[in-house]
Amino acid sequence: MTSVEDMRHMARALRLAREGLYTTDPNPRVGCVITHDGEVVGEGWHERAGAPHAEINALAAAGERARGATVYVTLEPCSHTGRTPPCADALIKAGVARVVAAMTDPNPQVAGDGVARLQEAGIDIEVGLMAAQAAALNPGYVQRMQKGRPWVRIKLGASLDGRTAMASGESKWITGAAARADVQDLRARSSAIITGVGTVLADDPSLSVRLPGVARQPLRVVVDGNLSMPESAKMLGDDGAVLVVTANDDVDYTERLRRTGAEVLFLAAGPGAIDVPALMSHLSEREVNEIMVEAGATLSGSLLAAGIVDELVLYFAPNIMGSDARGMFKLPGLDDLSQRIELKIIDVRAVGDDWRVIARVNHKTVDAAVD
Repeated sequence: MTSVEDMRHMARALRLAREGLYTTDPNPRVGCVITHDGEVVGEGWHERAGAPHAEINALAAAGERARGATVYVTLEPCSHTGRTPPCADALIKAGVARVVAAMTDPNPQVAGDGVARLQEAGIDIEVGLMAAQAAALNPGYVQRMQKGRPWVRIKLGASLDGRTAMASGESKWITGAAARADVQDLRARSSAIITGVGTVLADDPSLSVRLPGVARQPLRVVVDGNLSMPESAKMLGDDGAVLVVTANDDVDYTERLRRTGAEVLFLAAGPGAIDVPALMSHLSEREVNEIMVEAGATLSGSLLAAGIVDELVLYFAPNIMGSDARGMFKLPGLDDLSQRIELKIIDVRAVGDDWRVIARVNHKTVDAAVD
């Protein structure tokens, strides 16, 4: 039966899991706490793919005191051999008495098998404590396992009247330094960043993570229907991986881009048009969990209309840019309000002088709009 003590230790395990927010990709962020007679004897979290899982690190810290102990873990202990051996077997061997897991693992290779293995060994197992909080730590991992596609969030900086650039394309800087620093956190947790070739041509961004102590760089994906990606683009000159997705099968230009270190993927849905569902499937197969879109109104609007956007992160600056400036999303006009795309705002807060709004997309209304 769940107690206040159980909730306290699971809350601690969730905080530990957040330590791997930038590093565990493509694995889930997981934390673990081990207690014996009410005393914490071991803690751990999963630090990076290929390294020991949270339970193994916590068991190593607990040592012999793990025997007869209670284990709090934010995700069902794995039961298969992947990059590391099964954690369920390690818990059984250590002689723990009870395991409290926040949620079952949506990975089909586990999906309740870890729970079953612990039960068969006579270990008391409970699942569901703070499940929502645990799932919120891993939206991309959960969605990729359940639906076969990554979690997609669009980031936009805009004026209070919803403008993202002047008519000329000038956009540096609408938002302030604090908002731009906040974006670095979003990049660091992302598996991939998607932008359009128009943004590359206009701004030549690197789209890299510039946070002290964070070495992992997300995959940069450039949607380039007509294959106009410049060979001199800044992002092609660094150590991060770049994927150019195109509908143009120009073999010579493709080979020239590949010599710069870029990967080129042909996914056509028509002349100059990218097959977006195929791109999502491709990225899912590459174990991409979370995607951040940093693009202009055309690509952002296309992805939103296609029904693949899950979350919007909008930074509003305290200024007005006027009706001639560029908007946030290029979308077809609506005949009536029933066609609008509905959102659920989950967080609003000040970031420096700007305001950040995080909203989830109601996919039912997106499907209706696309139809």
